Amino acid sequence: MKNTHFGILFLAFFFVFNACGENKRPASSEAAPKDSISDDSLLTLVQKQTFNYFWDGAEPVSGLARERIHIDGDYPENDQDVVTIGGGGFGVMAILVGIERKFITRDQGAERLSRIVNYLEKADRFHGAWPHWLHGPTGKVKPFGKKDNGGDLVETAFMAQSLICVRQYFKDGNEQERKLAEKADMLWKGIDWNWYRKGNQNVLYWHWSPQYNWEMNFPVTGYNECLIMYVLAASSPTHGVPAEVYHQGWAKNGAIKSDAEQFGYKVVLSHNGAPGSVGPLFWAHYSYLGLNPKGLRDRYADYWLLNKNHTLINREYAIKNPKGFKGYGENAWGMTSSYSVDGYAGHQPGDDRGVISPTAALSSYPYTPEYSMQVIRHLYEDLGDKIFGKYGFYDAYSETDNWYPQRYLAIDQGPEVVMIENGRSGLLWKLFMSSSEVQSGLKKLGFEFDH
Repeated sequence: MKNTHFGILFLAFFFVFNACGENKRPASSEAAPKDSISDDSLLTLVQKQTFNYFWDGAEPVSGLARERIHIDGDYPENDQDVVTIGGGGFGVMAILVGIERKFITRDQGAERLSRIVNYLEKADRFHGAWPHWLHGPTGKVKPFGKKDNGGDLVETAFMAQSLICVRQYFKDGNEQERKLAEKADMLWKGIDWNWYRKGNQNVLYWHWSPQYNWEMNFPVTGYNECLIMYVLAASSPTHGVPAEVYHQGWAKNGAIKSDAEQFGYKVVLSHNGAPGSVGPLFWAHYSYLGLNPKGLRDRYADYWLLNKNHTLINREYAIKNPKGFKGYGENAWGMTSSYSVDGYAGHQPGDDRGVISPTAALSSYPYTPEYSMQVIRHLYEDLGDKIFGKYGFYDAYSETDNWYPQRYLAIDQGPEVVMIENGRSGLLWKLFMSSSEVQSGLKKLGFEFDH
């Protein structure tokens, strides 16, 4: 898929707070030493440190997440001005976590989110869909590729998921908060999902460009990270699509189902790729930042089983470690799209390059809390400041290659904050699933859900 997704030093970063302006945060008590910190406190520490990527590290004009932040300073030209719609949506949800965890005040969060929605209203859109990247200072499209210079419906779906959560969070608040909720509602309802059927086909297309039209030619079929796009398209009260688009396009008239197993775990759905394989682990995260897989079922899958098994297959693969890479095991597992020793790569059991991406196990915390906690403790206590820095755990590392780049990607940092919170309190799941439109859309598609 195209997604571009400690020692004592961490204390210096953890307690660096601006003394004034919107970045001012409440005073925090001193963290416990590494060898005595509780699981609960460690989760909060990781969330808070990672949240700062989306708060202190945000692009200043838009308030949205930068596509990437390289602490080592090795940036492509003008890359610091690039904001990401998908990762920005993850960051919007992280801000809600920040309010609930008191990393920032409710007023500070509402102020930043108001800036974001006002920016999104004026930014380039293509039949309601934002592009993959925007130039932060201007709100103009930043091409992701030569022909990828228009609407990106998948990235837009990730943002829409977050806007619904914002609406639900603030809709009963004070006057400023209600205005924020109304703007978030207007933005998500302005997305023309139906246009992206490319002439009323029963499938959704990923891209459209005013210059290249449909030349990217990417009909989105399952299974991958894009379930949320189909759910939202069915849920839209303004530009919704019929259920056949989901069943014929995404589910391929039932061909999405799989009888394959790995390590004794059912794969459940046929992941796009080699038969019987599983894709990068972010496929178990991006659509489920708001969409609660607990008790979520349709004629094709039990989505909790799907995602839990995807996670357990990753863990078991690392324990078996068929290629003998250094550092793999029950305390170090998780493969997903991230930086790699030889460029950005979609790490998975079928494409193993000796790289561990912390976001894979951390963002799977709701599915495997004990196993994910083992990884968090190993990363924090044993590898330390090799992989933990200003904005939490770095994107990826390889013990085999002694490779520890000090780099972050928004699409990998965001799910850590949100999915850990879903595992702890269910915050974003409760917000998203409380939407009447989402409930109606799920019912239209034939889903059963317990909430």
